Amino acid sequence: MRKYLLPEGEIPKKWLNIAPLLPEPLEPPLDPETMKPVSPEKLLVIFPEPLVMQEVSDQEWIDIPEEVLNILSLWRPTPLHRAKNLEEYLGTPAKIFYKNESVSPPGSHKPNTAVAQAYYNKVSGVKRLTTETGAGQWGSALSFATQFFGIECRVYMVRVSYNQKPYRRILMETWKGEVIPSPSPYTNAGRQFYEKDPEHPGSLGIAISEAIEEAATREDTKYSLGSVLNHVLLHQTVIGLEAKRQMEEAGFYPDIVIGAVGGGSNFAGLSFPFLADKLKGDKPHLRVIAVEPSACPTLTKGEYRYDFGDTVGLTPLIKMYTLGHGFVPPPIHAGGLRYHGDAPLVCKLYHLGHIEAVAYKQTEVFKAAITFARTEGIVPAPESSHAIKAAIDEALKCKETGEEKVILFNLSGHGYFDLSAYDKYLRGELEDS
Repeated sequence: MRKYLLPEGEIPKKWLNIAPLLPEPLEPPLDPETMKPVSPEKLLVIFPEPLVMQEVSDQEWIDIPEEVLNILSLWRPTPLHRAKNLEEYLGTPAKIFYKNESVSPPGSHKPNTAVAQAYYNKVSGVKRLTTETGAGQWGSALSFATQFFGIECRVYMVRVSYNQKPYRRILMETWKGEVIPSPSPYTNAGRQFYEKDPEHPGSLGIAISEAIEEAATREDTKYSLGSVLNHVLLHQTVIGLEAKRQMEEAGFYPDIVIGAVGGGSNFAGLSFPFLADKLKGDKPHLRVIAVEPSACPTLTKGEYRYDFGDTVGLTPLIKMYTLGHGFVPPPIHAGGLRYHGDAPLVCKLYHLGHIEAVAYKQTEVFKAAITFARTEGIVPAPESSHAIKAAIDEALKCKETGEEKVILFNLSGHGYFDLSAYDKYLRGELEDS
C-alpha cells in the first residue's frame, strides 16, 4: 500500500503531554524582574486560563474538547504515505513513510493548535487575538481558526516573508486576518527598529514582541503563539498519535523519526508519541532527528541557557538552546524555521541526549525538495524540505549498509505559496547564507 487512512472517528480524543515522562523536571520560565518562577497571574495577562493550566500541567493525557474535534474533522485524520517512488529512485532498502499535514485548509500542521487556542480563548471571553508569523503558515492557521469562533485576529508578519510570500498574506486576509509587516510603526517594540530602517527584514523575535505588547495593553486582547510553548506542542501530538496507529496498520514501527525544527511544533507533534515509548523504555534504540537550517542553527550551535522568547524582552526567561534574543537570521526562504530559540521541551530532550540534531543549507534542502516533488508529486514547503533532506540522507546510508530501516518524517506543509523560492532555485539564483 502507498497510503494509510484512518476513519474520521479515530481522530485522537486526548492529547499526549510528554512533560511528566521526562527523566527530570523541565526548568520553569523565570520572571526577569525577580529571577524566580513566573507567577500564573503574569501569564494570564496574555493567555487565557485554560491554556495557562495546560502549560503547567503534569497530566500525561488531556481531553480534547468536542468543539475542537468537530473542526479538526474537516481534514483529520491526515494520511500516512509510503514514499515508494522515492525509495525506488534512491535505490535504498529503507522504507520511507511520511505524515501528510499539508492537507489542512491552510496547508500545514498549524491549525491543530490554532483551532484549540481559538476555542479556549472564545470560552474565556476573549474578543481579539494577536500573533506573529514567519513564513505565514501560522498566521494563516490562526486567521482560519478564529473565523469559527467569531474572534478578531491581527498578525504581525516578519517583513522579509511579508514581501516574499504575498499569497500567504492574501490567504490570511481572506479569512479576515489583519496582516501587519513587522517591524511596524504601531508598537513601541516595532518602532525602535522601523524608525532606523523602514525596510528592516524583521525576525520572529521582533514580531513576537509586537504581538505581546499589543495583547498586554488591551483588555479585550490575548496573545496566541504557534510554536515553542508546552500547550502548543501538546495540541500537535494528534499528528504522532494518528501516525502510530497508521504505522501499526502498515505493519511497521519506525527506526528513525524526523521533523524540521524552527520552534518545535511540527517536530514535537510527530515525534513525542514515539518518544514516549523511548522514555518509558519500550523503544530504547529509536532515533529521533531534529532538522534545522544552518542559517539559524539553534540546537546545533546555540547555548543552553535562559533567554527571552522575544527580541525586546517582554516574555519570561525560558531555558532553551538560543542564538541570543537579538539574533536576526538571514532572510532564507524557510521563514518558519528562523527563530533564535526552540521549545523548552525539545531543548530538554536534546540536552538529555534523547534526540539528535542536524543543520542544512537551503540549496541542499531545495535539491531534496525537488527530488521529492518529482518522485512523490507533492511540492513541499521549504520548512518541511529540511525533514525530507534528512530522510534522504538516512535512506542513502541504508543503501550503503544494506539495512532495511523504517524512516518516518513529517511533511508539515505544502509549498504552493513558496513557488518564488523554487523559481530562484531552478534558475540557479538561490544562495546559501
